[in-house]
Amino acid sequence: MGLPWYRVHTVVLNDPGRLLSVHIMHTALVAGWAGSMALYELAVFDPSDPVLDPMWRQGMFVIPFMTRLGITNSWGGWNISGGTVTNPGIWSYEGVAAGHIVFSGLCFLAAIWHWVYWDLEVFCDERTGKPSLDLPKIFGIHLFLSGVACFGFGAFHVTGLYGPGIWVSDPYGLTGKVQAVNPAWGVDGFDPFIPGGIASHHIAAAFVVAGTMWYGSATTPIELFGPTRYQWDPGILSTGNISKS
Repeated sequence: MGLPWYRVHTVVLNDPGRLLSVHIMHTALVAGWAGSMALYELAVFDPSDPVLDPMWRQGMFVIPFMTRLGITNSWGGWNISGGTVTNPGIWSYEGVAAGHIVFSGLCFLAAIWHWVYWDLEVFCDERTGKPSLDLPKIFGIHLFLSGVACFGFGAFHVTGLYGPGIWVSDPYGLTGKVQAVNPAWGVDGFDPFIPGGIASHHIAAAFVVAGTMWYGSATTPIELFGPTRYQWDPGILSTGNISKS
């Protein structure tokens, strides 16, 4: 059956190895674009007047997001506040951009490898020997990893425990600085202008996201949802006869 190019998920639906490959390739494209776009913006950006000619006025798109996450220095010897730096280090605009490009290249190679070596034993159901996807388990793993990343960002990066903090603007929105932010656990944490809400919401969301890992292990009640993969595992449906007791 011929399928158009945009039906890529349908093409690899029953091919776990290549389904993984196309997702890794998508990550490579996104990371490569982010790194390349950042380098382009740095090539045309003029940091000489951060107040009257800020990055947003110059049409920058990527580096404002980088600055929001705590990056302020450049290998060119300047920082976003108009000062000079002598040792910007890896945590700089160029360093993060280069890291994205390197990561993109590694993902590209991984995608090619998984496309070629698609028929791996790990993707096969040991009972049938055919490729299979345990979608609830994959969903649970993704939720867990998302929860870990969410918690790490809120509890370590934003708070400055292991990271620079985030950009906090002055009351007039003219300039600002990168600083550690304490979580705001009260009602004020819901105020979008309170930076502490960013830390507290990421920490709280991490437990909610990771808590849904039960999708990958919990048994779904058959009387509520009908037979699912959890009933296939014990062999309830092996006879093809389902009782509705």
